[in-house]
Amino acid sequence: MPRAPTFDPSQMSLFDEPAPRRVVPPVAPAAVPAEEAIAEVLAPATFRHPRASREAHLRGHVVAYEFRRARRRSIGFVVGSEGLVVSAPRWVGWREVEAALQEKARWILAKLQEQDERARRLASARVDWLDGTTIPFLGETVIVVLDARCTGAVLHSSDDTLPGVPRLTLHVGLPQSAAPEQIRDAVQSWLQRQARRVFEERCHHYAAQLGVRITRLSLSSASTRWGSAGANGAIRLNWRLIHFAMPSIDYVVAHELAHLREMNHSAAFWNVVRSVMPDYEHARGTLRDDALPVFD
Repeated sequence: MPRAPTFDPSQMSLFDEPAPRRVVPPVAPAAVPAEEAIAEVLAPATFRHPRASREAHLRGHVVAYEFRRARRRSIGFVVGSEGLVVSAPRWVGWREVEAALQEKARWILAKLQEQDERARRLASARVDWLDGTTIPFLGETVIVVLDARCTGAVLHSSDDTLPGVPRLTLHVGLPQSAAPEQIRDAVQSWLQRQARRVFEERCHHYAAQLGVRITRLSLSSASTRWGSAGANGAIRLNWRLIHFAMPSIDYVVAHELAHLREMNHSAAFWNVVRSVMPDYEHARGTLRDDALPVFD
């Protein structure tokens, strides 16, 4: 006899917005079972997965989601950049799926809203690669200047700029006719070199304080992780950290090196982080609040 469905929070995800509840039309006995049918028409909804086949009315909002039958033991919810995906075992009926959606409605809507806000932040952070564009570097704004007279990329600073005008300019050895991709690649290459230089210095600083040994330091381009640490002493740090001010970089470095003493997130681990960075909570908050430029 099939077991009652259980819910796996680690596989859940969410979205948000209003519209009437969809009614699934009855299916003739010889047709495909209703629970396998794809909706012909979906009512307008702000939170709509591009491959949506069902809609749910959650707390006054309509969520159009992709539904999948899967070989699994529980109903799963995943919220990604496209929207909500619901997966359920073949033996679970629509009544149980609907009940699970209602039970997790608050969580689903919150996650969908987070994705919506993230998409807006990414859109506003997209960089137009041309002469005069700006990028963040170590917490400051840098103006990119195309300057065919220089070789590579050279950072200049000025202390006598007008109020509100960035004091840093990055002179890139490219002509005014350079393609956006050329500018992007030149600037990104320079940023990655600066990231390695800064990360090596900060890792050396905190490794000495924590009494740990780093066997390898490498840069990553992960979209969801700022860093990682291996039990063998290998450290990976996201090069995009170079956009942040030094306290934020120090927090990630201290966090990953602390894992070389405590490979967990226990109270003991956070005490290790606090031992070298007493105000780490503030620095950690900037990583969540600040939007990074999008390098397309």
